[in-house]
Amino acid sequence: MYRTLARPSRDLRNNYADVIRSLKEHDQVLITNNGKGEAVLINAEDYAAYEEYLHIRYVKEKLEEAETRAADPTVNWLTHDEFFAKAREKL
Repeated sequence: MYRTLARPSRDLRNNYADVIRSLKEHDQVLITNNGKGEAVLINAEDYAAYEEYLHIRYVKEKLEEAETRAADPTVNWLTHDEFFAKAREKL
């Protein structure tokens, strides 16, 4: 389970090892400056998982849009040959 730990910005310099240890434990570190949040740090593995999640969500949204358009009887569709003929014209 993720925990969010608030740390002042000076801890990046003075207690870097502690900050990194928190990240390795999959904690999120909220960096503050004068008591206000400025940044959130997560470890690289969690960042990669987040990026993958965003990509999958984007693809799902686009597929849903395509399915909605495909179901619309007013949309004019090109045949396979028409599509590739137009694509060759543009190239």
